[in-house]
Amino acid sequence: MSGKPGELSERKKQILKAIVNAHIEGGEPVGSKSILQAAGMNCSSATIRNEMAELEEMGYLEQPHASAGRVPSELGYRFYVDSLIEHYAMTTQEIAQINNLLRAKMGELDQILSAASHLASALTNYTGIAIQPRSGSVSFSKFEGIYLDPSHFILIAVSSTGTVKSKHIHTEFPLEEAAVAQLTQVLNETLVNLTAERITLPIIMDLEARMGTESGMVGPVIKVIYDLLNELDSGEVRVSGIDQLLQYPEYSDTQQFRALLGALEKKDDILDLVSSNGNESDINVLIGSESSVKVMNNSALVFKPIVKDGKTLGAIGVLGPRRMDYAKVLATLEGLSGNIENMIQPSQQIKDGGKSDG
Repeated sequence: MSGKPGELSERKKQILKAIVNAHIEGGEPVGSKSILQAAGMNCSSATIRNEMAELEEMGYLEQPHASAGRVPSELGYRFYVDSLIEHYAMTTQEIAQINNLLRAKMGELDQILSAASHLASALTNYTGIAIQPRSGSVSFSKFEGIYLDPSHFILIAVSSTGTVKSKHIHTEFPLEEAAVAQLTQVLNETLVNLTAERITLPIIMDLEARMGTESGMVGPVIKVIYDLLNELDSGEVRVSGIDQLLQYPEYSDTQQFRALLGALEKKDDILDLVSSNGNESDINVLIGSESSVKVMNNSALVFKPIVKDGKTLGAIGVLGPRRMDYAKVLATLEGLSGNIENMIQPSQQIKDGGKSDG
């Protein structure tokens, strides 16, 4: 049999759904008697066993070792997520937690995503992931200089993805507050929406000409801007609640768990997954080998891109075992992403006194 979804009868769908739900909850192989009780089906245990055998033959179920019960296969989970899953209604408390935490974190996008990943982990009991992807087209939409004293000022820059960066800059010559104000104006007139590749020598020379007697500021500032653009476009993966996975038997193998940690720390695999699967605003569910990351074959990664004005700014996700509670994870990520997208302005405003990175 080919195992196409259309070949499943309503009874088979009901049985598969009951097995997935039971396995998500208990983590053990599921037998016909427990399905008969849980699903309340009007048929015999023998009939259910026959249906389970056919589902296994079709590739939707697996029989681990000598167990009499079955567990969902990767195909079974995929069909469940695509066709059988029921909507999870978030509790009043869960909704309040999302609203309260994100309201407190209004500001920089990276802080918002990090807070969201922490909350995603806490609400789902899996690992939360905050992702800021590589774009190849990062630029700054606004600059502001803050004068500190004659030899120090802070440069604040808002990226095209909404991230606010700041840098403490030391000058080798006396500086007046008016020079910093002039620099702010010139940067906003000259460098807004330019990627690092487009900030060329003629543009730098034009900056120096515009700054006149204060042209000595341009060199250090350009270096900082290059560094910040390269830093922003390297991509970022922040993981929250990795210890949550240790409560699941799927991660009891120390060597495999370390390999998974290594993939998360390396971040390239996760960034590649998001860039190749996250171009739409829909939630992405990658089950087992669908991720093409070998150390994640026993896991599922669910992530939701954060999209504003047609531009993908980042993503929040959840990593857990293949038998994760998909309904709750999907509802949680929908709630978080919706709140984040409503909070983010088309171009986030610089907050005075922004924290310096250096």
